[in-house]
Amino acid sequence: MGVLMSRRQTVERVQKVSLAVSAFKDGLREQPSTRRRAEAGTTRQGTLEQEVQEGEEEALAGPSQTEESSASKAAWERLRDGRGVEPEEFERANRFTPPAFIRPKRELHDDEPPDISLEQREQILNDEMCEICEVWTAESLFPCRICHRVYHDGCLRRMGYLQKDSAVEVTETAHTETGWSCYYCDNLNLLLTEEEMYSLMETLRNCKIIPESCLTLDDFLHYKHQVHKQQFERTMPEAQEEQAALQFNALDPDKKGHIEWQDFLSHESIQLLQKIRPQNALLRLLTPKERERARAAFLALDQDRDGFIGEGECRQARHTWFRKHQKEMLSCNVSISHVGPISEGSPASSKNGKSPEKILPATKQEETRSIDWPGFLRENVAYILAARPNSAALHLQPLA
Repeated sequence: MGVLMSRRQTVERVQKVSLAVSAFKDGLREQPSTRRRAEAGTTRQGTLEQEVQEGEEEALAGPSQTEESSASKAAWERLRDGRGVEPEEFERANRFTPPAFIRPKRELHDDEPPDISLEQREQILNDEMCEICEVWTAESLFPCRICHRVYHDGCLRRMGYLQKDSAVEVTETAHTETGWSCYYCDNLNLLLTEEEMYSLMETLRNCKIIPESCLTLDDFLHYKHQVHKQQFERTMPEAQEEQAALQFNALDPDKKGHIEWQDFLSHESIQLLQKIRPQNALLRLLTPKERERARAAFLALDQDRDGFIGEGECRQARHTWFRKHQKEMLSCNVSISHVGPISEGSPASSKNGKSPEKILPATKQEETRSIDWPGFLRENVAYILAARPNSAALHLQPLA
């Protein structure tokens, strides 16, 4: 499928070439001064001996340390900028340049309650042109289930965001109720402001977390203990350690014994958002598509149409509708993460279906406490945001 390069991508490539040329010119200017400093030695023999000695030391220790530090620096830069795989890690031929992500900024009115009506439905409109190439080709466009953007599969491949088996998965899910999240919405870390991102990076550095690495259960629990001790200056209670272990299992649905870096980063990002931002600010992050799915979930629970549901029903929604979609249920074309309640006779509620946990029955106290529409949104907004990534991992484990 042919694609056209947009003006934005052309400008980005020109800027990148200009920076490379400038760096090359600066290197040429520095060479004469370096040569003069080298010739300023007392004797030629002493200079040669010193150079040989330095070369031997660099051969023994220098190169590995330099390569390690440069790789670590690049990983921290990618983490800071919210970038994924770099274009240098792909074949350069016929590759598009990934976009420069711009982190959001907090506004003065962010903490005020947003007006999200239950009765007034919102019209969902997708873009008509591909976000990457800005070309319209009708049915071949893949819509994002979170935002308004649409994409060509060919453009996603050339950007490096669609590889191997992921292409088949996107094709199967993009036009179903399950849907597919684009590379903007799939990365929860992009919801953080620059200040919030620097705060997270400082925590990771202090806890000796290496960017882009996998974490085992011991690594994850050690990290959680360190964060708790730094924040509260005391040891983490056993109950919280058990909850952290449950969160690790939720982030490792395939039982591989470790969690991927992107899943860990998404989990830490949503955790930080919960700690720093009030619920009203989180509600402003919801897209029209997410608000519509939340309406459908609430209305399906409000059987008597009085505008209230029980706390047990709200807790059940937290465990089911916003849980990550399992791969074995793809053939059902039913999303337990983004549609209303599932009836007992539906395919997704089959006893043969594999569920990572059982939903506890609601207590009498939960059944008596009523929750209205604004309360339902506030209590579930973090789980709605946590359901954005395409990964099967559960990035925010609901409390039992």
